[in-house]
Amino acid sequence: MAPSKKTKMKAPRKRGWNYPRRGLGPIHRWLPSWRFVLAALSAVFALGIAAFATLYATTKVPDPSEFALAQATTVYYSDGKTPLGTFADYDRKPVDLDTLPDYVAHAVVASEDQSFYTNNGISLPSIARAFMNNIRGGSRQGGSTLTQQYVERYFLGTTTSFTGKIHEALIALKIDRQQSKDEILQNYLNTIYFGRGAYGIEVASQKYFGISSSDLTLSQAALLVAVIPAPSAWDPAVDADMAQARWQRVIDNMVSLGYLTSDEADQQKFPDTIDPTIANSFAGTNGYLLQEVSSELIASGKFTEDDLNQNGYTIVTTIDKDKQQAAVDAVNSLPSDRPDNNYVGLISADPRTGAIYAMYGGKDYLTRQRSNATQDQAQGGSTFKTFGLLAALENGKTLADTYRSISPITIGDTEITNSDSISHGIISIFQATKYSDNTVYAQMNEDIGPAKTEEAAIQAGLPEDTPGLDDSLTNVLGSASVTAAQMAKVFGMYANGGVEHDLYIVDKVTNSEGVQVYTGANSGKRVFSENVINTLSYALQAPTSAGGTAEKASELGRPVRGKTGTSSGPYSAWFIGYIPQMVTAVDMYQIGPNGEQQILSNFGGISPWIAGGDFPTDVWLSYMKAATADMDVEDFPDPDSELVSGASYSPTVEPSVSTTPSATPSALPTQEPTTEAPAPATTTKTPEQQEETSEPAVEPTSAPTTTESGDDGTESGSDSNGNGAAGSDTQGDTSAKGG
Repeated sequence: MAPSKKTKMKAPRKRGWNYPRRGLGPIHRWLPSWRFVLAALSAVFALGIAAFATLYATTKVPDPSEFALAQATTVYYSDGKTPLGTFADYDRKPVDLDTLPDYVAHAVVASEDQSFYTNNGISLPSIARAFMNNIRGGSRQGGSTLTQQYVERYFLGTTTSFTGKIHEALIALKIDRQQSKDEILQNYLNTIYFGRGAYGIEVASQKYFGISSSDLTLSQAALLVAVIPAPSAWDPAVDADMAQARWQRVIDNMVSLGYLTSDEADQQKFPDTIDPTIANSFAGTNGYLLQEVSSELIASGKFTEDDLNQNGYTIVTTIDKDKQQAAVDAVNSLPSDRPDNNYVGLISADPRTGAIYAMYGGKDYLTRQRSNATQDQAQGGSTFKTFGLLAALENGKTLADTYRSISPITIGDTEITNSDSISHGIISIFQATKYSDNTVYAQMNEDIGPAKTEEAAIQAGLPEDTPGLDDSLTNVLGSASVTAAQMAKVFGMYANGGVEHDLYIVDKVTNSEGVQVYTGANSGKRVFSENVINTLSYALQAPTSAGGTAEKASELGRPVRGKTGTSSGPYSAWFIGYIPQMVTAVDMYQIGPNGEQQILSNFGGISPWIAGGDFPTDVWLSYMKAATADMDVEDFPDPDSELVSGASYSPTVEPSVSTTPSATPSALPTQEPTTEAPAPATTTKTPEQQEETSEPAVEPTSAPTTTESGDDGTESGSDSNGNGAAGSDTQGDTSAKGG
């Protein structure tokens, strides 16, 4: 028999693990052995340690968040000491921990993190407790230590996700190794929200008790700490019972930690708080000042709005507190029957530098965020005659040159009327300036060319795109629309002998470290010759002298120059006057319900219409008397005698029979004018005091010829922004009163 072949058995395939385990029951064979469990746990632990070490090593402490560093910017009056207002995204003011009573820190630790001085930045028991509460569906808890809360506010912002909390915990561990407990606690107290819009212990002390944090009592400190978890809900003004219960908890915790004895705790009484207020430094008239400060700094390109709101600058303005109050008082002194939609702009500046002394932009910035002084435009009226006079003096005219005043007079297709509808005879340019004679200035404008008047206005500082500024014959009568600030700059140049300065409201800015980073001062530039400006300024004494359109301004009791203006309608009334050290522009206008300009309503007993020599001059004088009380009396330099020789010659009167201009006479007459033309039925002004408007003192027998007509020969309009500025870019009524 042949031997049998031996069958080879294949060895069983080896598995990576011993499962199912042989020789065990059907269930037990699938259970892991203790060795496997131990190895697995060791591996997980090792991986966890490695992952934590990696995360810890790669986690960097970020730069502080914008919120953490945000500090209110304080704006001061020109004295650098009296606060004018603040800019702030967050109302907070950091303080050093060592300026606070010890019980402030003790109260925080007792209430928020009793293991603060012993933990390493996180609390594992607290985290575990919060985790169990969260998975059971309880109210969400974070288990955060003071250090974690500090990290969240100072570096990260609010975090709620689990990954965010892990990141927060890692940074807390690092922070605890890098910073002292006192430093952490100090930053916590300076960033935590206490309610009432207060971030940080210092502002909270002021908002709740009206005191500095360094003056907090133990009881007051305990209340501030008590409301931290829910400041809006637990404010005593909102829920007094809950506030007191939380306050008592803080006191009890301080006893349990040994910070207070039972006797000391029993002596504490729940503190009284002041009523909550809505703090807004932009309220009232100062809001317009703050907005101007902000606009000027942002326009400089060196600051953003966020910079001003968060970087804790110290801003010193040019605004003199007493002069500012004088400006507000002057406007508030207007008669009580003044219409609600009647607006007054006032701006006063130093013509030698451009620094703004005072500015009235409106009653309340929170109600109307548009400045009467720097944004609203009003037709300039006869203040624009100064541009015609500049052009005339630049082109060979003198103040003694004469024209025949004929009212009405027709030049081309345009009929022009004097304010009082009276022909004043042959008068000099000087006298025409005193009486604001429309017909003389229109003839003079025709002689020199209206384009030169437009050029003079631009050279004097008006923007080329000024609404209504053109090269028409009547541009000299002021149909163009301007702001009070623009005209204050122009007349400031007159007061400064032809050297122009931009107006500015910010004197200097220093950063939080005390380093000056900005100054508002600007170097002036000469735009007209000194002789021409001195001559023009000489002429502008006439309106403020006896019989002039603004003779009340002479009551200031010092040399003063100025020009009234009343636009067609009248839609606006002006007086701009100056002394060598101060220029002040005042305008009045009226805005309708849809933002349209309206004719000024009579009030305060003025009849038949309001003119520049009325309330604008009253406001100017009231302000200037107070604002110049401590200023030396200075005179103006003399002009070139050749340009003013014979300028004060008196005029004759000729009847209003011609409607075409006659040639300039070769000799100056000496006869005084008469007022033979009939006077208005009701008026409070003499003819010489009348201003230029489209409503003549005596009704003309025929309507003036105009190319654009409304009820008064003008076309109404608002400013280009549609925001109710009183100005219009249309042709003004050439039958306006002289002003």
